[in-house]
Amino acid sequence: MFRPSALVALSFCLLNSAPLAAQTRPVSQTNPALEEFKSLAGEWEGKDSHGGTVHIAYEVLASGVVMEKLQPEGHPGMVTMYSLDGDHIVAFHFCSTGNQPVLKTDSLSAATGKYDFALDHAYGLKTSGELHMVGLVLTMPDKEHLTQVWTSLHEGKRSSNTISLVRKK
Repeated sequence: MFRPSALVALSFCLLNSAPLAAQTRPVSQTNPALEEFKSLAGEWEGKDSHGGTVHIAYEVLASGVVMEKLQPEGHPGMVTMYSLDGDHIVAFHFCSTGNQPVLKTDSLSAATGKYDFALDHAYGLKTSGELHMVGLVLTMPDKEHLTQVWTSLHEGKRSSNTISLVRKK
């Protein structure tokens, strides 16, 4: 026979175990380098190597991922998502050419103001010679300026496009 006092005691234990379980869960990982990426939130404007105007907007999503919307004037827009993977930052680039290169930094333990991404792998390539991004260097000399150097590979030839940006808001 089950006693009402036992039921009350069991209920009390179950109700009080949820806060204890929450306290023992590991705290979400953060990385000073990704925190520096989060500081980019807002609107940026600048010029690329060809003299074209480029608009970029950064948004920090609830998951901690940083979303970049890059809009070169007169060309299709692109999106890059920056996310933490262990002690690396991974950039998932959704290119206007229709492929999706995944770029990754070396191990990062501090905010450095300069981040060098190299191609980890690419999705959506029909051939290995198809135009795709293979590198990105992001430099943040201060809170108001940002430079991106995108390196692409096409038919075995590398080329780069530098985008120099200033914070708008």
